[in-house]
Amino acid sequence: MADQQHGTRPQYNRVLLKLSGEAFAPADAESGINTDATALVARQLAEVVDLGVQTAVVVGGGNIWRGRQAPGIERNRADYMGMLATVMNALALQDALEKIHVTTRVQTAISMSQLAEPFTPLRARRHLEKGRVVIFAAGLGVPFFSTDTCAAQRALEIGAEALLKGTKVDGVYTADPHLDASATRFDAIEYVEVLKEGYQASHQHAKDVVEYAMDECETKSLEEVEELQQLVSVLETQLKELATEVGRASKDLVDQNGEKLKTELEEAKEAAVKAVAGLDKMKQELAQRSFMAD
Repeated sequence: MADQQHGTRPQYNRVLLKLSGEAFAPADAESGINTDATALVARQLAEVVDLGVQTAVVVGGGNIWRGRQAPGIERNRADYMGMLATVMNALALQDALEKIHVTTRVQTAISMSQLAEPFTPLRARRHLEKGRVVIFAAGLGVPFFSTDTCAAQRALEIGAEALLKGTKVDGVYTADPHLDASATRFDAIEYVEVLKEGYQASHQHAKDVVEYAMDECETKSLEEVEELQQLVSVLETQLKELATEVGRASKDLVDQNGEKLKTELEEAKEAAVKAVAGLDKMKQELAQRSFMAD
């Protein structure tokens, strides 16, 4: 993130941060809400807001309740209980932010008018434009979808430029480092590789939503890529023919017009060859974009 004191601008204007429930738990436990832990999160968010970054947050509820760990309760009901847990975390974070004078709004996917606003994308955007932190709670309001999926969905709906995830591990690993001692950490990894290798950096529903956004916003459609590839192939053929003709002309005319014409023709031939090399590079890039569009 950029440092405003040095006159540089933040890399992103609007971001959405997904916080796991563990961020609110005591340091020596994975359950409950700890005032100090919540205050630390609030101070860090306040620093981001001070940079001028519009900040939204989706909170998990794993520090209070995990529906999938309650096999004795019907899954639908267990998931709704988990949504209530996220609301508790959201209210705790709102309290911590308001105490340090950061204006905050909580929006829930389930109507709780006495506690928070109902989720409304346009209203959320308006809050962000006014410099308020917006906390999204109760997930998507339906069972069987994780808060990771909610984060990806909300990021799309509010027009976030980046989706960030804060969890109990410090990056993306080949496996859960708490369960697999052989797990290795990536210094950098492309989203396509996460999909290809099946790394569990987030839930599959969330990956699907992000993949859709990437297809819509960051790559051309497959049809457009194919059209560009066809155009490149035509241009490549024409330039190769031109290079061949220049070579023949060089041999035929050098005796009649001297070394100067030979030099000019050789330069033209080199330019044509470079153009072909440039088109080859473009074809490789288009092939990569075609793979991403698939």
